[in-house]
Amino acid sequence: MMLTTESNGYDEARLGFQRRDPHRPAVIFPVTSTAEVEDAVRYATDHDLRIAVQAAGHGLNAGMDGGVLIATGAFNGVRVDADRKTAWVEAGATWRDVIEATTPYGLAPLSGSLPGVGAISYTLGGGLGLMARRHGYAADHVRRIELITPDGVRRNAEDDPDLFWALRGGGGNFGVVTGIEIDLFDVPTLYGGSLYFDFTEYPDAAEVWREWTRTVPEEVTSAVAIVPIPDIPPVPAPLRGKYIAQLQLAILGSGGEDLIKPLRAIGQPVLDTVGELSYAESGKIFAEPERPDSYRSRNVLLSDLDPKALATLPDLAGPDASSMSVIGIRHLGGALSRPPAVPNAVGHREAAYALTVLQPGEADRAEQYRTILEPWREITVGRLLNFTFAVLSSDELREAFDPGDYDRLLELKRRYDPDGRLLANHQL
Repeated sequence: MMLTTESNGYDEARLGFQRRDPHRPAVIFPVTSTAEVEDAVRYATDHDLRIAVQAAGHGLNAGMDGGVLIATGAFNGVRVDADRKTAWVEAGATWRDVIEATTPYGLAPLSGSLPGVGAISYTLGGGLGLMARRHGYAADHVRRIELITPDGVRRNAEDDPDLFWALRGGGGNFGVVTGIEIDLFDVPTLYGGSLYFDFTEYPDAAEVWREWTRTVPEEVTSAVAIVPIPDIPPVPAPLRGKYIAQLQLAILGSGGEDLIKPLRAIGQPVLDTVGELSYAESGKIFAEPERPDSYRSRNVLLSDLDPKALATLPDLAGPDASSMSVIGIRHLGGALSRPPAVPNAVGHREAAYALTVLQPGEADRAEQYRTILEPWREITVGRLLNFTFAVLSSDELREAFDPGDYDRLLELKRRYDPDGRLLANHQL
C-alpha cells in the first residue's frame, strides 16, 4: 500500500511522537514485512527520491519535504528464543512490544526509560537503558542485523564486519533496518521508582545524589531530572506547580532499600514511587509523558559532575514552567565503560555522566542551551546520539564518536549510500 498527500490516513501515518517539524513526504509506505520495505526502497531509487524511516518517531530532528517515508509501526513482531535468551525484533517494534513478549519468560531486554520508544532506532544510536551500568549499551548486545541498503538489496550486516560495527552506535545512516537479534537477561523484578523532592525545601537534593553515585555498585543505574512542573492535570496533585528534583532509580538484585538510605535522608519527598517492580512496570521509574509533543534537546557527556556547575542548574532551568527546560543527568560508568565483545561505534565510554537539556514546545531557545551547558564545557568529552533531538553540524556530530571513528563512518556511508538517499536523524 502507498499513501499520497491526497490519501485518507496520510497525516496519521506521517506523524510520530515528536511533533515539531514533522515529515511531509510525497508518498508513504506503511510497511508490514521485509518484502514491503524492499519495494519501498526500490520505488525511491526508481524515482530518485530520498528515504526517511519512522517507527514510533521519538527521535525526529528535522522533517523531510517530499521523498518516501517508510512507516514501520505496523511491522512490529517480536520472536523470543527463551533457551538462547534472545529476541528477534522487527523494524517498528517499541520496547513495550518487546517487554510484553519477553515477560512471560522472566527475561528482559536492555530497554530505555520510556517503553513507547522504537527499539531498533534506540539501539542503532547506542541505547542507554535501565540496566546500563550492569550490562552496557543496548548496541553491545546485538547479535544480528537485517537491513535493506539504499540500492534495494537485502543484507545481513554481520556479513560485513565494518557495516555491523557502524550500525551498532552509528545511527540509521546505512540502510533501512528490518530486524535485529538482541540478547535478553534474567530480570524478574527491579527495585526502583522515583523520589520527588521539592527544590525549594531541599536545594541540595541533586548534590546528595551526585555524592551517592560515587559509591554505588554497577547494579544501580540512576538519574536526576530537574523539572518545573505545571499546575495542570493530568499531573499528580502533589507535584503541581512545584520545582522538582526527581531522583530516578533502577536497582538489580537485593538490598535496594539499604542502598538508597542516603537519598531518603535528604528529607520527605513530595511523592515516593520506589519499590519492587516487575520489569513490565519499568516505565514507572522515570514516569515520562506518553503523549505526543513538540520538543528539542541537546546532550553532552561529562568526565565528572562539578558541584558548582550543578548548583547553577535549578536557576537556569526555570522555574517558570511556561518557558521551562527539563534537565536530566544520567549516571554512566560500570559496564558502559568497558568495550563489548564485538567492537561497535559507540563512543566516549570514559564518560561518567550524561547531561541532557530538553525544551518542550515550538520556540527555539538556543541561547538558553548555551547558558545551561557553558559551565560544563571544560569537562565535556562528547555527546550521545540518543538524547540529542536537534540538527547537528558535522563538527558537532563528530563529537559523538571516538577519534577516527567519524571518518570511518563517513567512508561507510559513501560506500553504502553514495547518493545520500537515506535521511537519518543524525545525518553523516
